[in-house]
Amino acid sequence: MRILIAAGGTGGHLFPGIALAEEFIRRDRNNQILFIRDKKAMVADILKNSEFQAATLDVEGIKGKGLIKSLRACLKIPGSLVQSFRIIRKFSPDIVMGVGGYVSGPAVITAHFMGTKTFIAEQNALPGITNRILGKFVDGVFLTFFETKKWFPKKKVIVTGNPTRKGFFELQEKRNDDNGKFTLLVFGGSQGSHSINQAVLSSLPYLKDLKGKLKIIHQTGSKDLEEASLTYENHGIEAAVKPFIQDMVAAFRAGDLLICRAGATSISEITASGKASLFIPFPYAANNHQEKNAEVLVKAGAAEMILEKNLNGKFLAETIYRLYHNPKKIREMEKNSKKIGNARAAEEIVDICTNPIGSVKE
Repeated sequence: MRILIAAGGTGGHLFPGIALAEEFIRRDRNNQILFIRDKKAMVADILKNSEFQAATLDVEGIKGKGLIKSLRACLKIPGSLVQSFRIIRKFSPDIVMGVGGYVSGPAVITAHFMGTKTFIAEQNALPGITNRILGKFVDGVFLTFFETKKWFPKKKVIVTGNPTRKGFFELQEKRNDDNGKFTLLVFGGSQGSHSINQAVLSSLPYLKDLKGKLKIIHQTGSKDLEEASLTYENHGIEAAVKPFIQDMVAAFRAGDLLICRAGATSISEITASGKASLFIPFPYAANNHQEKNAEVLVKAGAAEMILEKNLNGKFLAETIYRLYHNPKKIREMEKNSKKIGNARAAEEIVDICTNPIGSVKE
C-alpha cells in the first residue's frame, strides 16, 4: 500500500503520524509512506531522523495570527491545494491520513475530491476548525477522547486513543540510577516554554530543603538554555539541562513527576508510560484545547493542573513539596494514568484504514 500522512506545525501533530507510519511498516515492509509537512525547520529535523520521505506545502495557520498574517495565510490556500494535487497525483496513495494542524486541510480535502480514501485523527478533547471541517468529508475520524464525539458525524467516529510511539508503552520500572532522588522531568513542547522555564527557575529558592534529594531533567529550548544552566548551578540543584531531548523515552523512564504543557501528544505519551504529571496548559492554544485536555486527566485522578495565570515559583514549589511528601498520591496518579493509555491505538487505526470496506464501525 501507499500511505500519505499529512502532519506539521508541531511535533505534537507529527509524532502520532510517525507512530502510524511505523505500524504500517511493521505490518508490511513493502508499504510506502510519504509525509506532507510544512516548511518549519523543527518538523524537517524530526523527519530527517526518521526513515520516512516528505514533501512540503507552502501553507500557514490562520487562527490567532492577527489580520496581516491571517490574510497572508489565506492567500496561500489556493497554492497549497495545487501543490497537494501534484503531490497526490505523483505519489498515487491508497490512503491519505491527516493527523492534525493546518497542513492536513489542503492535503486531505484535495485527496477526497480526487477519490482517495481519507481519514483524520483528532488528538485534542476540543477539535480544531480544520478537523471539524474535514470530518464532514472523510471516510473515518479517529479520536483520543470520548468527549470529542459530539463534534463529528456519529457514523464516522471511533475512539481509539492517540497513536503513540511504541517505546512509551514499553517502559520498564524506573531504574535506580539516580541514588534515590526524586526526579522532575520538565518540558514545554519541542521548542520549550519560556513561562514554564521561568516558573521552575523561580521555584528553586523555595526548594532548598530538597537539595541533594531532588534531580531535574529540563528541556528548555535554545533561548533559555544558558540562563537555566547557570541558575541550577547557583542554587546547587542537580539538573540535566538540554535544549531538546532526543531520547524522550529514557527521560520519561527517569521521571517521578512530569511538569509540562497539555498538548495531546504529550498526554498520550504520559498515559502510555503511566506517569504522574503536573500540567500547565498553554493559555493561548486554539479554543483553549490544552486546558480541556488536562481536565480529562485531572478528573480521572491521573494528573494535577496549574493554570498559567496562577503560576509562580512559590506556588509551584509548594505543589512539588506536597507531591514529594505524598508518594502514595504519585502512585495513584501513575495507576490512573496507565488506565487511560491505549497501547493498540495505532494498530486499531491501521486495521480500519486497511479494511477493504473502508468504513468505521463502533
